[in-house]
Amino acid sequence: MSERLEIAGRALQRPLCNHCLGRLFAKLTTGMANDQRGAIVRSLVPGAAPDPGSAGCDVCRGLFDEIPKFADIAVRSSAGYEFSTFLVGTKVDAELLEREEQLWAEVGARETETLKSELNREIGKQVEARLQKPVDFTNPDMVYLVDTRFDRVETSVAPLFVYGRYRKFSREIPQTRWPCRDCRGKGCPRCGGKGVMYEKSVQDLTGPVVMRHAQGEEDFFHGMGREDIDARMLGNGRPFVAEVRRPRVRTLDLTKVQEDINSSAGGLVEVEGLRPSSRAEMRAIKESTHSKTYRVRVRFQHDFDHGKVNDIVRVLAENPISQQTPNRVSHRRADLERIRAVRSFRAESVEGLEAVFVVEADSGTYIKELMHGDEGRTRPSVAEVVGVPCEVLSLDVIWIGDQGAEGHG
Repeated sequence: MSERLEIAGRALQRPLCNHCLGRLFAKLTTGMANDQRGAIVRSLVPGAAPDPGSAGCDVCRGLFDEIPKFADIAVRSSAGYEFSTFLVGTKVDAELLEREEQLWAEVGARETETLKSELNREIGKQVEARLQKPVDFTNPDMVYLVDTRFDRVETSVAPLFVYGRYRKFSREIPQTRWPCRDCRGKGCPRCGGKGVMYEKSVQDLTGPVVMRHAQGEEDFFHGMGREDIDARMLGNGRPFVAEVRRPRVRTLDLTKVQEDINSSAGGLVEVEGLRPSSRAEMRAIKESTHSKTYRVRVRFQHDFDHGKVNDIVRVLAENPISQQTPNRVSHRRADLERIRAVRSFRAESVEGLEAVFVVEADSGTYIKELMHGDEGRTRPSVAEVVGVPCEVLSLDVIWIGDQGAEGHG
């Protein structure tokens, strides 16, 4: 106790408000505000000068007198936004922080709290009282960054996440926006001045609708993998999360959102199961490794022994599949070997030169290359087992394995 009184005595050789005095001993006790703690400490130091107030303090230079003003500015800055929780952060003049650290070093204080930490808390208390909303230190909907130097507040609004599943019935649209490679979205002769390679995408037909309902500023699309542009996504649909940046509305009528998407998509895309989501779920979806089931129609270059179909089933189901990065994507992906497994393989029909196969394979398997072999870069392949080159006529994803394997036959 005597050591702490000596620290307090040395500190009080300069004018300190009770906030800054109490902060020297913030870790000593809990359940007490620093100005209350400072008042008690001051009363225990013989001959201590009275509290000069924040305006007369050698450290904070009047900052604590401005807390009501900072809280008012913060509350006004978030007007028009729907949110349930918040958090306050501050920017403080570097000179004040240096003076605080210099004080700690000179008096030997070791149980301290920073000026910024106390400001965050005290401003937060007043914002909480005005808004009647709680502080959330982990995932706040609204973050106020109070710049105490210039009486400004920057707001950071947490994105809104909406989960759903989509089916894509077109073979002519990609999953996400595809900026033109030549102009990177600015517009050029290659893209006809549009900035994108395709006018529509699954994202374009879904994200903007969610964004309009949320009154946000930008949308992003996160899918559980993606299908090729010329492949349809059928069956149970592909899980996705639509992300909206800086939404003003967080409570959406998702039934209405879903209806609006499906009615405006022109039969190209259909969504279902919209519900609130989170950043954690979005990341989990992007990192998912669930199997996929495909229906693929192929044509062989000339007649082949239809009995070879049984060999395909046996060879592909019993052996790991080695896939070198396909030629068609080698310009944008590293040239790596990937080992995948075919979980099931069956022939749905074999007529003349054409066959339809249903394949369940590991996530990330290149199905087209599994058919034609990609000049030997995928082994074994259907073409290799049959002994006749083939081409893929159409490809559909008919089941995503996150919902089991029912109903994709």
